[in-house]
Amino acid sequence: MNMFSTLTRLTSAVLLTAAALTVAGAAHAASEKIGTVDTAFQWIGRDHDIVVEAYDDPGVAGVTCYVSRARVGGIKGTLGLAEDRAEASIACRQVGPISFPEPLKKQEEVFSERMSILFKRLRIVRMVDPARNTLIYLTYSEKLIDGSPQNSVTAVPVDRAMAIPLRK
Repeated sequence: MNMFSTLTRLTSAVLLTAAALTVAGAAHAASEKIGTVDTAFQWIGRDHDIVVEAYDDPGVAGVTCYVSRARVGGIKGTLGLAEDRAEASIACRQVGPISFPEPLKKQEEVFSERMSILFKRLRIVRMVDPARNTLIYLTYSEKLIDGSPQNSVTAVPVDRAMAIPLRK
């Protein structure tokens, strides 16, 4: 086998692995930008702002979470090099008939998004409270070295006639 065919096979394996990871990551919710509000004018680059985004829960049809969070503007923010603040607020609501395509984990991350170029992420975790038949959503930011205790929580009660199915 020559060096060219070995390199071609290695490149194909890397591309297949990247595609598989992309598909596996697609199970998490995707955000939809609802709007922004400017909070501070910047001479160069975009202004500092607060963005509101909607996330449909990928495991629960009929539930959408709205998250507001600050974004740093200026040159660093425009280039994606700034570290956004850790504060975020969440409100999840029933927006249609609730259904469960498959049983849920008792606790599961449903969304994660980068907030800085390297180490900071915004996370949304869904928890199930079976005693109250309620879905709880928690948002927080996480840093590789030093996470933030700032968080926000919301709950969506589910009609007691429909038990929330849990994975065994």
